[in-house]
Amino acid sequence: MKKLAAFLGVFASLSFGSMIGIDALGEEQVLGGTASAAGRGYAGNAKIGDSEGLSVVNPARLAFDKNVVFNLNFALEMDAASKNGHHLLSNGMSIPSFNISFPMGEFGALGVSLWQHFSTSMSEKSSGDNAAKIEYKGSVYELVPTYALRIPYLRSFSLGASAHVVLGSNSRSLTLGPDNSEVSDEDHWGTRSTKVSDFVDGTWEINHHPAYYAAALQYRGRQVSYFFSYTTGYTLKNSLDYDFRFSETDTLAPSSYAREISVPAMFATGVSYRLFKRHNVMLDLQWRAWDEDIENIGGSWAMPEITETQSDFMASVGYQLDGVPLFYEDYWKRINYRAGAWYKNWYVKDVFEIGGSIGAGLPLGRKGATIDIALQGGKRFSDSKTEWEESFFAFRIGLTGIGTWGQSRR
Repeated sequence: MKKLAAFLGVFASLSFGSMIGIDALGEEQVLGGTASAAGRGYAGNAKIGDSEGLSVVNPARLAFDKNVVFNLNFALEMDAASKNGHHLLSNGMSIPSFNISFPMGEFGALGVSLWQHFSTSMSEKSSGDNAAKIEYKGSVYELVPTYALRIPYLRSFSLGASAHVVLGSNSRSLTLGPDNSEVSDEDHWGTRSTKVSDFVDGTWEINHHPAYYAAALQYRGRQVSYFFSYTTGYTLKNSLDYDFRFSETDTLAPSSYAREISVPAMFATGVSYRLFKRHNVMLDLQWRAWDEDIENIGGSWAMPEITETQSDFMASVGYQLDGVPLFYEDYWKRINYRAGAWYKNWYVKDVFEIGGSIGAGLPLGRKGATIDIALQGGKRFSDSKTEWEESFFAFRIGLTGIGTWGQSRR
């Protein structure tokens, strides 16, 4: 498990995170954030009909898939953050999710997902003789096996359940150069190489449990589909090793500590309405009631000890024009066209986000495989002077493969 956490840390080093909540859990990725979902504002967890594959927030949807679905997603995002007259620009790439699922006929469907739940990543350095450098790297990943089954005699309904196994790692380093303000210019040479550094390295897991769990009920009608899901609360354990060093060589105060973060249960629901066969309108809601503040990674230099929380809530609305399924039709008619928007309360107190997106699903070959692309933009606001405000722009791309493994040829 530790080797896998270190491997995921490599991907985290390629990515970046929001400045908001960086000492708490970092940026929370949207549940089920595939490129296709991103193109319609993250709505559509109730949508059925075009081999959507596994949904992390709605495991029951999987029961209606008839094909093997493979999905791999990439994200490129640019951020412009500001606070109290300070400005930061960042960009980077991440791999937010990988999914694969298998239908088993009357025995239901089975799937597994690896997705990034939280991420923290930044690197900044000031100039001058007393230069300071700060760097964060880390991700909380989840391995999510899922099973779903259509209810006998009530074939329009399905039940699904999933387990979320948490793994990942995080690190932070703060380095301060010498303060020469009280030293004469001719004596600066004597302090130029002196540095004081605070290093923190940690791993993530669920405290006292192998996983946390989600369950969902899905209804599929001729025009309307909807779902309800419940995800259990759990306690994240972040085991940390602190290493305070002088000039990178002498360890002054090594110590270990484990912080515990209580993540509350989540309720989610969504509806998908189909008009004139190809037009789909979707609405999704997610709600989680945080009632405890989060202990920060903290450390030395009187850093803030907690991040205050609030109930986090997300509402997303989306539209998709399904492409014509016939291979011999004009290519532009076979494309899935998408658009959407969302509003989100962060788990960090007094922080909220609005965003919008457009996207498309570009068909590949005869079997239904697609390349999904999405363009997103939005802003994160804060009513607190201690938090950053951010504008962001993202480009997401996903590869969705469709197969018929294990199924007999017609």
